Amino acid sequence: MMEEAPAMAVKVVTKASITAGAAQGLVAAAEAKAREIGVPMCIAVVDESGVLKAFSRMDGAALLSVGIAQDKAYTAVSFGIPTHGWHDFIKDDPPLLHGIVHTPRLVVFGGGYPIRHEETVVGGIGVSGGHYHQDMQVAEAALAAFA
Repeated sequence: MMEEAPAMAVKVVTKASITAGAAQGLVAAAEAKAREIGVPMCIAVVDESGVLKAFSRMDGAALLSVGIAQDKAYTAVSFGIPTHGWHDFIKDDPPLLHGIVHTPRLVVFGGGYPIRHEETVVGGIGVSGGHYHQDMQVAEAALAAFA
């Protein structure tokens, strides 16, 4: 006698995503903080799937920071943890430390954060242009404006 396959009740997943307006608002708040501390930055906001939703390269921001900001946002949304959290996660695990750092787009230093709405990750923000502590400060200011 053959067993019946379980019925598939749910066939679609609904995802929450940051709006274009909210993404632009995060960029504006980050730019304001970057101007306040006097460091031109690149700011990237991605949606829940890691797709670029809003971006700004402030005048004078380093060219290399364009990709780094986008990769920070992508890293943050990919696992739902800030990019600076990766270092502690991998530093005492040699196979992981030496393997995962070769993963394209993974950034393991500060400046990338998941964006949450009611405990759900709806996007990610990545900031690059200064020391990673400055990048974190700018991203945190943007997230405070989102709350």
